[in-house]
Amino acid sequence: RSGRRKMAAEGEEEDYMSDAFVNFQKDVKPGLVKVEKSERHHEKKVEQKKPPTRVNREEERRESMLQCSLGSENKGFALLQKMGYKKGRGLGRNETGIVEPIPLEIKKGRGGIGHERAKKRKAEERMEHRKQMLQVKRQAEKVAYNDYRERFRYKKEQTQMEGDLRKSQFACQQLDEKEGIDIPEQTWYWVPTDQEEEDDQDTYQDDHDIGKIEATEEKLQALTDYLRKTYFYCIWCAISYEGKEDLSSNCPGNCSADHC
Repeated sequence: RSGRRKMAAEGEEEDYMSDAFVNFQKDVKPGLVKVEKSERHHEKKVEQKKPPTRVNREEERRESMLQCSLGSENKGFALLQKMGYKKGRGLGRNETGIVEPIPLEIKKGRGGIGHERAKKRKAEERMEHRKQMLQVKRQAEKVAYNDYRERFRYKKEQTQMEGDLRKSQFACQQLDEKEGIDIPEQTWYWVPTDQEEEDDQDTYQDDHDIGKIEATEEKLQALTDYLRKTYFYCIWCAISYEGKEDLSSNCPGNCSADHC
């Protein structure tokens, strides 16, 4: 206030950006912060002066007693010594037993006797169940993967055999027409028309892939035998041999695998 009066007396206006005003403001101490600090300090002192609870006293006494080793004043230890026990050695005639006493397990919480054991057993059962479920899941994934590979293999074989069958039908139709044959020995010996192809697809629409492969394989084998016996022709060699002897001598075999 004296500073303000002096500045007013001199007829100068208060400049809130001046050093004098800022310094004057800094001299004002935050009383509220000081009160809060003193209150926290007082609460801390009260906490330190509080007497320990019964639970804390029992815990401290138990820890202190556990840190001490048994002496001759303990009746049980005195009986062990009379029976020949020596401190620091194992129990039993051959001194192969335990050296340290069985550790003390403090029961905490309000659960009944055996509650912790039952809780532990349930946790182990849950863990075992999880392991079994994981094993079942892995087995199912393995079966699904093997099934996928098997189906993929069947599909590949089916596509290859259908291609070979179509080549055989085309070759058979050309060779038959070259010989003046207007009607094939079997309907499916020639390349099927659009209507015949639709009927064939309807026949195998509800069948399994394996059954369709077997049917295609049987047709391919029968048509291959017809071409080899009638025209000495091999679709994999893509040539007509001069005769039966030439075919058997120079053609590797009557299937795709023999030409690999």
